[in-house]
Amino acid sequence: MKITKYIFKICLLALMVMGCSEDDNLDYIDNIVAPTNVSAAVSVTQDNTGLVTIIPLGEGVVNYIVNYGDGTVDSDPIDPGKNTQHVYEEGVYDAKITAIGLSGLKTTVTQNITVSFKAPENLIATIENDPAISKQVNVEVSADHAISYEVHFGEPGHDNPVAGNIGETVSYQYQNAGNYTIRIVAMSAAVETLEYTEEFQVTAILQPLAPARKPNKAAQDVISVFSDVYVNPDPIDYYPNWGQTTTYAQIEIDGDNVIQYGDLTYQGIDFSTAPIDASGMEFIHVDVWSAEDYTINISPISDGPNEAAYSMTLVGNQWNSVEIPITHFTDLNPAVDFSNIIQFKFDGVPSGEGTIFVDNLYFYKPSSGGNTGPLPLTFEGGFMLDGFDGGGTSVVANPDTNGNTSENVLEMVKGAGQVWAGSKITIPTVFDFSTTTVTAKVWSPRVGLNLLMKFENNVPWPDVTSTAEVTATTTVANQWETLTFDFSGVDTAIDFYNLVLIMDNGTEGDASANYTIYVDDISTNPMLEFEPDYLLDGFDGGGTSVVANPDTNGNTSQNVLEMVKGAGQVWAGSKITVPTVFDFSTTTVTAKVWSPRVGLNLLMKFEDNVPWPNVTSTAEVTATTTVANQWETLTFDFSGVDTSIDFYNLVLIMDNGTEGDGSANYTIYVDDIAQN
Repeated sequence: MKITKYIFKICLLALMVMGCSEDDNLDYIDNIVAPTNVSAAVSVTQDNTGLVTIIPLGEGVVNYIVNYGDGTVDSDPIDPGKNTQHVYEEGVYDAKITAIGLSGLKTTVTQNITVSFKAPENLIATIENDPAISKQVNVEVSADHAISYEVHFGEPGHDNPVAGNIGETVSYQYQNAGNYTIRIVAMSAAVETLEYTEEFQVTAILQPLAPARKPNKAAQDVISVFSDVYVNPDPIDYYPNWGQTTTYAQIEIDGDNVIQYGDLTYQGIDFSTAPIDASGMEFIHVDVWSAEDYTINISPISDGPNEAAYSMTLVGNQWNSVEIPITHFTDLNPAVDFSNIIQFKFDGVPSGEGTIFVDNLYFYKPSSGGNTGPLPLTFEGGFMLDGFDGGGTSVVANPDTNGNTSENVLEMVKGAGQVWAGSKITIPTVFDFSTTTVTAKVWSPRVGLNLLMKFENNVPWPDVTSTAEVTATTTVANQWETLTFDFSGVDTAIDFYNLVLIMDNGTEGDASANYTIYVDDISTNPMLEFEPDYLLDGFDGGGTSVVANPDTNGNTSQNVLEMVKGAGQVWAGSKITVPTVFDFSTTTVTAKVWSPRVGLNLLMKFEDNVPWPNVTSTAEVTATTTVANQWETLTFDFSGVDTSIDFYNLVLIMDNGTEGDGSANYTIYVDDIAQN
């Protein structure tokens, strides 16, 4: 069971944002970004007194000031996690929540507060299954006179309600799908409440919504059984008749073929007419997805037959990447003969009750050469974004995943300014016009919006010498559609580095929703998807984000990784997950680090791709800072690391064993993680 009280989606992208200061002599503190994701949780006592409790929320915050919106004196500074209480007269107020960051930069948001001594009326509840998270239910409530509400989700053993502000969403993840009685209580400042009850069917997502991670191992190091990336055996039978009742299908997920075994009893894969000699391989890899937490067995079978099982513990509703040493089978008596493998078998799910999805089943050995890993991690973007003459440009969480499942998209806002206000994307390599038809997914608030797409050579304005432009028009509103831009006749001899987008060229915008669109998957070569190359995550009190470099003396990068260790666990830290395996053909790793103090210990740990707390393989080294308030290069010696393990996660923890406090003393910057 998982409860999410307030939902905030954050784009942790390493994008370069133009317009950074060029004055290297500024004090670093002046460049730290203002607090983000500022809001407040609000509740009122139900005793006709008008006593309201306000809990400010945000990231990168030292303290908060609340202007109550009723003409009274502002609150005293409020520490993160604390609250303020205020007695209101009956009425509607716009409170101002001001979050103050490390450098004194401020972010202010408005929070509506309705104080009514009337009982809530006209309650409207929207209850929906989350489209992407299995067994999660999202609830949004509106009600006249109400300020907050509680939801009792009705799962036995989990009796605590989940609270939220009126008009905001609360979420709850059930342990099991099924029918539940959901009870909602809306509250005002009056003693009386208003309740709503609904019988609701909670559903599980029964198949993966995205494909498994694509393998990146060299073909010469792999013998495939099933994968789109490699050549599979021929002939091979993925559904031999062994008297089982398991069902079989191949489905396609975003262009990737996946095997579905339904109502699994046991299931074989047979290639006995063309046995595989895997004696030169060292591991078996397989990706398996299931809707529930299952433990299943996979058994390679050699001629004889000899077989042995390996037990895989699956975490439900996600792809599980499993790496199995071949020695697990060859050290047995009798041993499986990997020079003559004829079959695989899956079993172990409660008979006939579960469905699994299988992809990327292959034998492999460690890399025979070449560094294909993701290092260095520079935290610089793959492209630069810029808004001009009234145009705003940023990468945001996708506001509508119907018709486009991307997590991140480009948001364009046309504000007051020039009638040609727009957005520009600059890439480090030339756009390839070997195909001259360009497509883009566009979400528009209205039909008939004209989107101009223009390519420019790499000469600064106003001296651009070569352009090519085409306009396409939206035909639907409030949904994704694919627009086509025909650049036939473009001069392919020109090196185009800039892509300019302008909505309704010739008309001034007003920054309203009517002049806000979303763009994704601009398809040329390269394709611009606005997705990160790696995922950033803070855990157990650790904050992680990419920010403008606060100190360019000693490190001229525009963007760096910011780590903040707040109150929480003593192992609070940050995690970077990459799409390809870290390559340890070189075992010395370096990182540029900016620390506020000498003697700060930075632990660097690599983990395999198994979700916590089931991680099976790690490698960790600690290095210590020797200077304060300036960049230095720390060295981490991973000699002796097991190079056969596929490490996809890099974990960083400052002062492991000591609890942080979120202050400048527990804020560091990291850049250029590289192998040497």
